Amino acid sequence: CAVALGTDTLASIRQPAAFCGVVGLKATHGLASIANIIPVSTTLDHVGPLARSVGDAALVLQAIAGYDPEDSVSIETAIPSYTAALNARTSELRIGLPREPYYQALDPEIERATSAALEVLADISGGSREVTLPSAPGFDVVLAEAYEYHRQYIDDPRNETLYAPATRARIEAAGEFTSAEYIEAIRELALARHSIQNVFEQVDLLVTPTTAVVPTTIANAEVPDTATGAESSARNTAPFNIYGIPTISVPCGFTRFGLPIGLQISGPRLGEPAVLALAHAFEQATRWHREKPPIA
Repeated sequence: CAVALGTDTLASIRQPAAFCGVVGLKATHGLASIANIIPVSTTLDHVGPLARSVGDAALVLQAIAGYDPEDSVSIETAIPSYTAALNARTSELRIGLPREPYYQALDPEIERATSAALEVLADISGGSREVTLPSAPGFDVVLAEAYEYHRQYIDDPRNETLYAPATRARIEAAGEFTSAEYIEAIRELALARHSIQNVFEQVDLLVTPTTAVVPTTIANAEVPDTATGAESSARNTAPFNIYGIPTISVPCGFTRFGLPIGLQISGPRLGEPAVLALAHAFEQATRWHREKPPIA
């Protein structure tokens, strides 16, 4: 297909995009409506396109962006031309590199591909500098929102086999948080969303590897109790759900076994035009979006 929609609470647009060699875009929280999507956490949930190119992702965002009174987190804002933004100049965009923890403990092949990508970005941007991002707290507690929605189904014995054991256990654990803990988590999350904006006084965009690890095998993924591994693979993506800022994953290489690798570009709240501009410029300066992983 030309394009598909994904939902992203922790990583689930950008990680599949990185693992499959396509583009995945999570816009500013509330820019595209999540009404009628089965929620994990309305505070963190996003919807967005997975596409073959940055241009196709921009076309879809143009169609889905906008205020929806049926969505409790929808925001009212002027919608610019995302397709026009694709060809904006990128030579003056300042790039921030949050080394810790986003560049730590990387798979060697992801580290190699990211380093090569940063060399390309150096030629098409206004340079880079290291930055420190604020902490992104509260994810586990905010999962209490998942419990609020799913409890009616989990409490019904007829649905016991319809939830993966790890998913069911996490939702049930989230139901143990108190209202005071939840309110404090929401407060901390709001402060994180304020604080991340301060970073963009120093730089225009942030660049990280999309994931720190390469995809696991199906056999390994089916092993019970793999939550730790799943969280490790989402380490570089989850904070941007907390921040609620636009983030895109674009192809930036392959491992020696032909597994795709993704590069993540993030911008300030409602900074989609600059995110799309740099992602498109990188795409046009490289060949990765035109190459397909071998399927045997």
